[in-house]
Amino acid sequence: MIGLNKAQVADRESFVNAYAKATNASSGSEVDSNANVTTKTVATMEAELFKPYAIQLNRAKVYKKLVTNFSPRLAKAYLEDIEQHRIYVHDETSLRPYCASITLYPFLLEGTKALGGCSKAPTNLQSFCGSFVNLIYQVAANFAGAVATVEFLHYFDYFARKQYGADYLKTHTKEVQQELQGVVYGLNQPSSARGDQSVFWNISVFDKPYLEEMFGEFYYPDGSKPDLGSVMELQKFFMEWFRQERTKELLTFPVLTASLLTYAEGLNGSQGGFVDEDFKEYCAEQMSKGHSFFIYMSDSVDSLASCCRLRNELADNTFSYTLGAGGVVTGSAQVITINMNRLVQEAVEAGEDIVESVKARIHNVHKYLMAHKAVYKDYIDAGLLPAYTAGFMDIDKQFLTIGVNGLVEAGEYLRFHMGNNREWTEWLAKILEVFKVANKEALEKYGVRFNTELVPAENLGVKNAKWDKEDGFEVFRDCYNSYFYAVEDHMSMFDKISLYGHKITDYLDGGSALHLNLEQLPSKGSIQQLFEACRIAGVPYWTTNVLCTICNDCDYINPETTQTCKACGSTNVDYGTRIIGYLKRIKNFSKARQKEASKRFYHLTERRKN
Repeated sequence: MIGLNKAQVADRESFVNAYAKATNASSGSEVDSNANVTTKTVATMEAELFKPYAIQLNRAKVYKKLVTNFSPRLAKAYLEDIEQHRIYVHDETSLRPYCASITLYPFLLEGTKALGGCSKAPTNLQSFCGSFVNLIYQVAANFAGAVATVEFLHYFDYFARKQYGADYLKTHTKEVQQELQGVVYGLNQPSSARGDQSVFWNISVFDKPYLEEMFGEFYYPDGSKPDLGSVMELQKFFMEWFRQERTKELLTFPVLTASLLTYAEGLNGSQGGFVDEDFKEYCAEQMSKGHSFFIYMSDSVDSLASCCRLRNELADNTFSYTLGAGGVVTGSAQVITINMNRLVQEAVEAGEDIVESVKARIHNVHKYLMAHKAVYKDYIDAGLLPAYTAGFMDIDKQFLTIGVNGLVEAGEYLRFHMGNNREWTEWLAKILEVFKVANKEALEKYGVRFNTELVPAENLGVKNAKWDKEDGFEVFRDCYNSYFYAVEDHMSMFDKISLYGHKITDYLDGGSALHLNLEQLPSKGSIQQLFEACRIAGVPYWTTNVLCTICNDCDYINPETTQTCKACGSTNVDYGTRIIGYLKRIKNFSKARQKEASKRFYHLTERRKN
């Protein structure tokens, strides 16, 4: 038997002792803490225990692919870039690909059998919902990160109509609520296959034209087509139900994205607007009531947001269905993030041109990502990733993603004034354009799709700041920002919206997310103003955050920020908000993230009248 030596055993024993004393799971992690783990248990400790060895194995396999497919010199550079914290390989402690938006169509045909499960194809609403939970757990075991199911609600609608009739939302309201409850609560439970994390589950809702363009040519296995009007009503029902459920439990998942189509100025003789004004109004009303979800706005269905900020942009209308084919299949096979603060400082100190240094790093990262993809293809060929062989996912439709972190800190080092000003925005656009151009060139050269994302960096932002400080670089805070501005910045909401407009975010073909932190629940009118401002500026992806109040005595969750419980009057309350993508109690954040959260600036808007 191959075993650990005495020093390695002692090291792991020391980790176990330290983990047991840690304040929470995030603080106890020594290598790759996960923002989605709430409770510290033996299962979470066990998941952390051998992460250092998984990292070594992953690096060895990628190193060999780089040697074979490119050169020993590039393979050596890969290890050096990681060890010098110039780049960060996300979820390097896992042997699995990163995240996926899957098609559920194989599930309609065969159930979970192709994944090694025992569920047959669903025949009614109960079997669909019950098997769906099992399906997502099985699929999620193939990925380190999120699993998006764009089709969930319109499949739910199909089985509900089939079983209860066209008016099922009125005639069988209780049954619908029970099935939704079973799915949502079931998928928020810790998963042993993922180190006691719950599944990273994402779903989408769509306005009418989005639904029509995406699913208008869809056919169920029995030859019938969706009733998109019924799907629309179910979407609204779900949003209202989910909002109310979050007054009972701080449900992290699903991460919900509402997708809306916009039209440009001059079309139909107007100044531009939303194609489905009614659905926009409904979303605004829900946000004013405290519902926490993301808004994705696009002038074309050729792009789709399927995760907490991943934006997949395609030119061939891949998301349209033909006879039920999996047009929603996409995601990121792997993400490698560039530490921009370190890159810029190293370039300046070496007397190198910053743009040229960025180009060189990107070109190398493209090759690093291709080596990761080659490793995953070996696993697929060996039958180790059944989500791919069963047809739920296609690795050639997944992007290889370059992440960006430390942009604000790089700007501070260069002595830019952070804000909505010409100098800062022009520099941002110049740098991010380099990524987009390089990605297009790589597609032509390698035939592989790359994109660039301003990553959430729930834990990476802390790590990069720590590593850079230890190595003597100029560091301005304990957590690098995940935005184009510092979280403590008091600039106006409309300046932030302008920063996230198309002049900059068009270069981020993998997505970015504007978070507008608000002191209190805004009025519907205020939210409508934000919709219009974001549309006019060309902000693709945004949300509002209001600290919710969690009562420790009666468990009531108030979407408003108060010092006492609205239900029982207790002063024993906690607060919850998004770390970045995930909704959690602030006390369950890592210590560094708690510190960052305390610095966030919250805007005052016209308050909702109860």
